[in-house]
Amino acid sequence: MPINITMPALSPTMEEGNLAKWLVKEGDEVKAGDVIAEIETDKATMEVEAVDEGKGAKIVVPAGTEGVKVNAVIAVLAGEGEDVKDAAKAAGNGAKAEAPKKEAPISPSVGEMSAKPTEGAAVPPASQAESASNGAGRSSTLPPSSLPGISPTRGEIGQSQRTFASPLARRIARDAGVDVAGVKGTGPHGRIVKADVEAAIAGGGAKAAAPASAPAAAAPAVKPMSDDAVLKLFEPGSYELVPHDSMRKTIARRLVEAKTTIPHFYLTVDCEIDALLALRAQINAAAPMKKTEHGEAPVYKLSVNDMIIKAMAMALMAVPEANVSWTETNMVKHKHADVGVAVSIPGGLITPIIRRADQKPLSAISNEMKDLASRARNRKLKPEEYQGGTTAVSNLGMFGVKDFAAVINPPHATILAVGVGEERAVVRKGEIVVANVMSVTLSTDHRAVDGALGAELLQAFRKYIENPMSMLV
Repeated sequence: MPINITMPALSPTMEEGNLAKWLVKEGDEVKAGDVIAEIETDKATMEVEAVDEGKGAKIVVPAGTEGVKVNAVIAVLAGEGEDVKDAAKAAGNGAKAEAPKKEAPISPSVGEMSAKPTEGAAVPPASQAESASNGAGRSSTLPPSSLPGISPTRGEIGQSQRTFASPLARRIARDAGVDVAGVKGTGPHGRIVKADVEAAIAGGGAKAAAPASAPAAAAPAVKPMSDDAVLKLFEPGSYELVPHDSMRKTIARRLVEAKTTIPHFYLTVDCEIDALLALRAQINAAAPMKKTEHGEAPVYKLSVNDMIIKAMAMALMAVPEANVSWTETNMVKHKHADVGVAVSIPGGLITPIIRRADQKPLSAISNEMKDLASRARNRKLKPEEYQGGTTAVSNLGMFGVKDFAAVINPPHATILAVGVGEERAVVRKGEIVVANVMSVTLSTDHRAVDGALGAELLQAFRKYIENPMSMLV
């Protein structure tokens, strides 16, 4: 029996990936745990390990192929005692026969599925898979949120309980004036898919008759301008078109998701950082030296950002009610402060996470952050190194930005935007003096963190920044 190797879901939000390189070829013996391929996702380049043993029978998707859907068959192994040629011939039929055995809902549009998901891979929701295969990159259809309790219908809470339909099916029905509640679903678990709506339209399906349905129809946001409408505003030949890559699509989707489903509000304070700068210089000067291939180098070199990460982590532990994540049924109260840090990489950004930053010394945070940032820029992060977290820090002060407001990265309830530290005139005891001041803005999810609680968190952060010795004890 041939063994199908499928494109794994290397993160909960992954819909497709690029098959960068094969590390095995047809005819090679493959053992469980062998690294067989490199996959490029929207976040990183990761190695894929085999979960079965066999001999390479057929490479279905060649190296360099872009946009391979999650769970699509990419290669076939011949099982023990099976002829390689026979396994290769039976590959297509085997994949189709095994697909219905999946317990999780699978969109028919995804293609052939393996009966055995890759170890550690997450099966995407059916709505996400169908949206990816039928409308990937379309700004008019938002893929569903990975957050619990958020409907795929553009942030409507609890609407998916009424009618189980894919985003694409809903859009087609809305454009045609068909009430999806009157359409019979033939997809997994009775889900309404594209084909069901098209059949209802062709057969004169039920029209949206009730004014009561109008509020639900009005809920989605206004459609953005079409590509053609935008391009007509510019002189032909005055521009070039650069297709969106998977990272840019993911960033766009998550930003829209965050701003449409999370009620943001913002708090800003100024922090004096003279004491912090002095302590940083003192700690760096006292750093022990180590021998490297380039000569002696300090064991660590703290940055202001390292100290900001530590201060934010300790502030969350001091105000535990703000160290939370929102779900529709529960408030998730975290026991540790896992701080994500926005890192700019070619084509976008990624947020690697310093786990348990509240428990780590500044030197450990500094070295870990340098390692994560380096591997992030080379797209070598593992999913567990950038997924999750309890808050995030975005620092544009290094670019001279004075202040800004960052967009919350779900499932976080907060994100801290850090501006440049600069000399400003401040008043102390009626006298004007010069001090190094840094403006920070806290964006909070108002569902989870109210105004007073956010202010308390920000005051705790400022206390650690202005009294940095407290971070060392």
